[in-house]
Amino acid sequence: MGTKLIIDTDPGIDDAFALALAALSTDVDLLGVTTVFGNVSLEATTRNARRILELCGRPDVPVAAGAARPLVHPQAERAAHVHGEDGLSGLSDTLPEPTRALEPSDAVSLLVSLLEAAEEPVTIAPIGPLTNIALLLAAHPHVKPKIARIVIMGGGLGTGNTTPAAEFNIYSDPEAARRVLVDEDVPCVLVPLEITHRCAVSTAWLGELAASGPLGATLEKLTASYQKLYHDELGLDGIVLHDAVAVAEAIKPGLLRTEAYPIEVDCGHGPARGATVADRRPGRRAGTTVEVAVDTDLDGLREFLLTRLAGTR
Repeated sequence: MGTKLIIDTDPGIDDAFALALAALSTDVDLLGVTTVFGNVSLEATTRNARRILELCGRPDVPVAAGAARPLVHPQAERAAHVHGEDGLSGLSDTLPEPTRALEPSDAVSLLVSLLEAAEEPVTIAPIGPLTNIALLLAAHPHVKPKIARIVIMGGGLGTGNTTPAAEFNIYSDPEAARRVLVDEDVPCVLVPLEITHRCAVSTAWLGELAASGPLGATLEKLTASYQKLYHDELGLDGIVLHDAVAVAEAIKPGLLRTEAYPIEVDCGHGPARGATVADRRPGRRAGTTVEVAVDTDLDGLREFLLTRLAGTR
């Protein structure tokens, strides 16, 4: 089979699209899904992840719940105003009930067992706060050789979406993000706001998805809160599928063009808390670097997402 993948997620509407993208791709071996607090509570993110997998006909994929809060400080802000109180525009209860039980182990234990059992390196795609991944790397460093790369949706090189400086996933647990992006030596790809916003999809794109069949129609309905937010605040007739862009790169390496930069994460308590700072000065790239996504074929990426989610590839 193709890419061996584990997704760590906090659904969230764009997370739902990202999960569906992986679950429906025939060239992906989706080994497991772990959940984390973030857009809504851990209880809600876990429920949403399991229901999305059931919607996609993937009860074979194990799901384990992880961190309910950040490593050090309380979560400053959730995103119910973006995703709806239940994380899915108020429609979570309309999705099919999971037929597979939640794993009795926690998220980090599931990650360890899946990595240890893997016969080849596995890609991990964290598309929520990085708390589970920081805990994994800190407590179980022996699994690092089993990780092909960590493809992260998070950060912004010049701006934020939760504060002027910080993107939501990083801002939700800066200490965890710093552990993963700065202190570790596992290959990482960072997919920041600059590229995800450029990959926004239109209402016409969403209409094509809805017309593709019942599953596409269900996914499109979940975007109600999202569409209103982007229309009211940004004047966009469409949505930004942040997390699906990162998972697309996890599935198909090289879909996004990257450049290697040292990254720092601000863990202070001033106005820059949660900022991701890339050192882009010439000749300053010694030491640990992160591959940062900077460009892509926009139409090609949108077509990749649509054909996979519509089940035509």
